[in-house]
Amino acid sequence: MDPSENIEGNFDLSTNGNGVAATDGAATNGKARYQRDKVRVAIIGVGNCANSFVQGVHHYRDADPKARVPGLMHVDLGGYHVSDIEFTCAFDVNRTKVGKDLGEAIWADPNNTIKFTKSPKKLGVPVYRGMTHDGIGKYAAEKITKAGGETADIVSILKETHTDVVVSYLPVGSEQATKWYVEQILEAGCGFVNCIPVFIAREDYWNKRFKKAGLPVIGDDIKSQVGATITHRVLARLFHERGVKLLRTSQLNVGGNMDFFNMLERERLESKKISKTNAVTSVAGLEMEADNVHVGPSDYVPWLTDRKWAHIRLEGEAFGGVPLNAELKLEVWDSPNSAGIVIDAVRCLKLALNHGVSGQLDGPSSYLMKSPMSQRPDDEARDATEKFIGRYKGKAVTAPKGRKAPARKAAVKA
Repeated sequence: MDPSENIEGNFDLSTNGNGVAATDGAATNGKARYQRDKVRVAIIGVGNCANSFVQGVHHYRDADPKARVPGLMHVDLGGYHVSDIEFTCAFDVNRTKVGKDLGEAIWADPNNTIKFTKSPKKLGVPVYRGMTHDGIGKYAAEKITKAGGETADIVSILKETHTDVVVSYLPVGSEQATKWYVEQILEAGCGFVNCIPVFIAREDYWNKRFKKAGLPVIGDDIKSQVGATITHRVLARLFHERGVKLLRTSQLNVGGNMDFFNMLERERLESKKISKTNAVTSVAGLEMEADNVHVGPSDYVPWLTDRKWAHIRLEGEAFGGVPLNAELKLEVWDSPNSAGIVIDAVRCLKLALNHGVSGQLDGPSSYLMKSPMSQRPDDEARDATEKFIGRYKGKAVTAPKGRKAPARKAAVKA
């Protein structure tokens, strides 16, 4: 299968023909399988999160490297500006998206996130027919019609488009689909950002697989800029550090996007609840009975669209056994809240690829994800990530040409 073609026609994988990078995230001709100048990214699942990711790369393409940008650790991270991210290809199963250019597909039904910038409708980046497996739940099937045709040759496309990093935005509960895609990513020789709560990076089996392949991975389950989980973590940690005994806590989330609609199927929520609950209790400083903790999605409210409301409550025992309770309502646009985290993650992975670091990236995973291999307070996680960036910054290492992944050393714990 020619990766420059799909069911609706031909795509030119270069926007300029001379290998000079576009500044809007559009694909250009990569000269080598592993090159240093750009962070070449493929996307699995062209939903609201992919939409915000693409919008964000375009929105900040001219940002001052010295400026503070909402949601980003750095405009320039280790030598890579936001504009150094370019998209190579994408995969989906929805008939409304397969066969379209990525710039157009991000606005296709049922996507419903906010438009915060004017981005090109034509990026020269095709959306290919992906693998379904368990990617469509019984509720999501009411709104999604699978595209016809066979699953694309994922490995060949990733290789021939010179993709460095693959980002997975598969729906919650896509256990089989995630593991299938991970096998393709390992064979293609790409780094991986796992944005969903199917446990890959934190598991010894998969971590060893990535180390053996000489490839880095960041995961699992993305932690938004200021989302329900990180806010809940900070409050739980505050109780602990100020000597308040946390007795009971809950987090009730509602939203109107396809993620919440999909999670009406409670059977798909097991890993999500584990991920969110552990992210909070791991920094609370004490063991809590399961009946005293409830963290997870609660319901689907269509008119909220891509907005999310989180209701957080903590009940504690303060000095003298006196009750101390805290309540918070957080309102966010769900998908833009995570886009900056992914922009940081793909650039961290690129630094790892350049410098021969493989396996789970410990610092970045703990800072950017809910379920890393090593849980730690967020200030410590940020420090570890900054140390990682400081150690591997720059584009000094020339990566080898060809399709085979280079031999890389094991990841260090920053």
